[in-house]
Amino acid sequence: MDRLDDSRSSNSAAAASTRRDFLLKAGACAASAGASGMSPAIAGQEIAPSEWDYRSASDLVAALRERRISALELADRTIARIEALDSRINAMPVRDFERARAAARAADAALARGEKSVLLGVPATVKESFNIAGLPTSWGDPRFKHFTPKEDALAVSRLKKAGAVILGKTNVSQWLSDWQSYNRVYGTTNNPFDLCRTPGGSSGGSAAALAAGFSALSLGSDMGGSMREPAHYCGIYAHKPTEGLVPRRGHARPGAAPLPEEHELAAIGPMARSAADLALALDVVAGPDEMTAGVGYGLALPPPRHDRLSDFRALIVDAHPLGPTAQVVREALATLAERLAKAGASVSDNRALAPDLAQATRLHARLVSAYWGAGLPFASYEKLFRDAAAFSRSDHSLAAERARGAVLSFREWRGVDAQRAQLRQKWREVFHNFDVVLCPAAPTTAFPHDHSTPIEARRVRIDGKLYSYLDAHTIWAAPATIAGLPATVAPIDHDGSGLPIGVQIIGPFLEDRSTITFATLLERAFGGFAQPTMNSRRRSCPKT
Repeated sequence: MDRLDDSRSSNSAAAASTRRDFLLKAGACAASAGASGMSPAIAGQEIAPSEWDYRSASDLVAALRERRISALELADRTIARIEALDSRINAMPVRDFERARAAARAADAALARGEKSVLLGVPATVKESFNIAGLPTSWGDPRFKHFTPKEDALAVSRLKKAGAVILGKTNVSQWLSDWQSYNRVYGTTNNPFDLCRTPGGSSGGSAAALAAGFSALSLGSDMGGSMREPAHYCGIYAHKPTEGLVPRRGHARPGAAPLPEEHELAAIGPMARSAADLALALDVVAGPDEMTAGVGYGLALPPPRHDRLSDFRALIVDAHPLGPTAQVVREALATLAERLAKAGASVSDNRALAPDLAQATRLHARLVSAYWGAGLPFASYEKLFRDAAAFSRSDHSLAAERARGAVLSFREWRGVDAQRAQLRQKWREVFHNFDVVLCPAAPTTAFPHDHSTPIEARRVRIDGKLYSYLDAHTIWAAPATIAGLPATVAPIDHDGSGLPIGVQIIGPFLEDRSTITFATLLERAFGGFAQPTMNSRRRSCPKT
């Protein structure tokens, strides 16, 4: 945890100017720029480290208002960094630099007039799956490579209205259906901490861009951990909001009409390098859609339960009944528990007090698969029914639940929904006695790229043993998703190879401010985001 302590002042200008930048070269990844005294270089391009590369959005807002830097200077600086460094990360394949510069000039003019929009002049990125007028939205599918929507997604328009300068869109997994970010349109995104490993998915491009210093904020989406796992793998912050808190209009499959439709499992939310920036961005994008509930309702989230770490009551849950979690992840959580206790917080590790994680994960597997199955051609259903029938009724494995979910009837859906309601009530009871539940965001740290097919045959290595890829990457995402609860991921440690480890902070329904505040207090007390040093030691990544 010493590395976290070293980054305790990561949001300050002094710390930002002395922290190491990372060095990318056409060959091997060597040392960091700060350690070598050299400028980062790729294929002959050089860019000197700057104090602005890793500043928080909140710091940038203050600097812009005080005219210590202009929005155009900031945009140009960030664009130059992307152009110099992204060739080996591939986090931002869809770029909108000219319009970004125009937006930055408009922000400078507004600042000169004394305007104070929340994000005025702050560089931001958006996940490729969000509609932005004039930019392609393909979801990684070559069939939609040239699909260009005519209007922005609602969340994107809210960011722009708040003054954010959108630099472009970040890479995703095809159809947002993997925990890696690669597709046949834009290729593979690499983890800035180790280029041979994934940054996660499907919001992996956003997480990698933040970790690499390509923007201060990003917008992602999450149904099966798509923001939470990338945040954990890349050492940044992410917040999956309470179900329905951020309207999803304009985050639709390519070619689909951008209607104000909601989703019972999927959520969209902010990603950042600072926990406080999550709150800043959530206030911008949250609230009912003006086309529907916004006609009669406004946003009035309750305040955080506490504003001091010592007042929080935390339940630690570090093991899941349906799959293992790596020892290094559990040890990081145990260390955090010890630190919290020393800080005066009330900490319990009685896992029996948590709702049934196995039930939550099985329900999640069934419902996510139902959404997936409903989008397939009707001709595929005959095979799906055969696949589901191949499992015995007594088989409650996640593979069986996924197969049954793909052909779920409405009658069965109602039954699953009733079980969800029961789980939600159990969570309400938990939060009578606890303020947050802390658990892993994923069973391992970032893993090597694995694009083998079929995805069902993939395996993930956990403490030397191989386990189902699909199972491993859903067990910790499921509890908060199936209950519609807010969940914030915050970096807390690194493993022996320097790969980040995060904690998932689950809170009560619509008490998003509590989980973000808890993450903010963790960051202040123990440190948070630490810059990558690009420590991939291999000239080429081994095939898996």
